[in-house]
Amino acid sequence: MFAALNQLLTRKRAATPTVEYLVVAGGGPGGQAGGGGGGYLTGTLSVSPSTPYTVTVGAGGVFAGGANRGTNGGNSVFSSITATGGGAGGGNDFDAGANGGSGGGGAYATGGAGTGVSGQGFAGGTGNNGGATTYNSGGGGGASGVGGSTTTPSVGGNGANGLASSISGTSTYYAGGGGGGAFSVPGTNGLGGGATANRGGGSGTNTNGGSGIVIIRYADTYPAATATTGSPTITVAGGYRVYSWASSGSLTL
Repeated sequence: MFAALNQLLTRKRAATPTVEYLVVAGGGPGGQAGGGGGGYLTGTLSVSPSTPYTVTVGAGGVFAGGANRGTNGGNSVFSSITATGGGAGGGNDFDAGANGGSGGGGAYATGGAGTGVSGQGFAGGTGNNGGATTYNSGGGGGASGVGGSTTTPSVGGNGANGLASSISGTSTYYAGGGGGGAFSVPGTNGLGGGATANRGGGSGTNTNGGSGIVIIRYADTYPAATATTGSPTITVAGGYRVYSWASSGSLTL
């Protein structure tokens, strides 16, 4: 009896499962302009039993303070899948937004916005030099579109929205852009934007970007992982086993 059970378990373990993944990089920080959302990637991947797969969760980009442009968000990785960190928003009058998963918005004097990575995000919005008391900067790009630009005096561009995923079992927006600064009315963060941990959001002015996240799931007819590191949150619901990493680690099925 036990031999038959072991054979059955061995056959199940030997099967090659297909996992669904969501990989979101860390978001870009805001400067004068809004930070770009982290790169957003989702899809399926065939994995092999008894093989450890690397999980890297990108940190949010860091606001540099003063008039300097900050650092881009960190990349997030699952196996061969790499999402690119979000671009920092333009930090001073003459800073363009940085390129990234989604691009950072442009500061008002130069107006140049950062570009996004195709298939992961979009460009930031451009700034507008309306003068010392009427300037506005662009919003960060997001997973669903280009960051906002505006020529309305003293009003900043809005951050672009991210995309919603239900891979965790709950619909959640990730990788939105941060709102651009302005003399009077700053732009608003897009859906999934801001400094909230593990959403990959680009942030509004003078704020660090949000950290990324890696989530995978597969049918619960396949056994649980034989090993994990990084303390993922593990749930079994709706016919799936779901593993969600808020910090870097690994997975072995």
